[in-house]
Amino acid sequence: MSNIKKRKSSLMNKAIFLDRDGVINKEVDYLSEPEDLELINGVIEALSIFQKLGFKLIIITNQSGIARNLFTENDLDIIHQKLRDILLENKITLDGIYYCPHHPDIHLKNGNIKFLGNCNCRKPKNGMILQAQKDLSIDFTQSFLVGDSLRDIQSGNLCGIQGFGVKTGKACIGLKNEGIHLDDLLKVAKYIKSHP
Repeated sequence: MSNIKKRKSSLMNKAIFLDRDGVINKEVDYLSEPEDLELINGVIEALSIFQKLGFKLIIITNQSGIARNLFTENDLDIIHQKLRDILLENKITLDGIYYCPHHPDIHLKNGNIKFLGNCNCRKPKNGMILQAQKDLSIDFTQSFLVGDSLRDIQSGNLCGIQGFGVKTGKACIGLKNEGIHLDDLLKVAKYIKSHP
């Protein structure tokens, strides 16, 4: 029985789950224009380290601007394509981008009714992580999550994933004893590399 478990685990992938805004790119309220996408210093080097260590790179991001009618899913796809292009120029491949377009307030003024109400994907829920696990055969015990807010870390906790809070973006507001706190994504990458 234990041989089967070990074999199954070795067939699964380890991953770094990444919040987007404030972790990968500089925080912009409801980023809706590709030209406003600006990576945080050290992100390219950090992602390169993760990739060399064999981690799948997966973005999980709440994007309630869609529910708020501030931008469309097509607008978001264009931004994500720009992000992929920037990373590919640096030989970095994202294995998945998962986003939640919802907002929980069904009475949100000027909201897109299609995306209003409760869902299973909006962090701190773990629906995006579970979908990524299903799609990419992820082993949570070998994976990590990096976020800049309590809700990010909580979504990983629901899956038993070790969380790291970074001081960029929302600067770990609300985080007390949740996860390990480091300055930025590059510090996280170096920490994980030095603690195999």
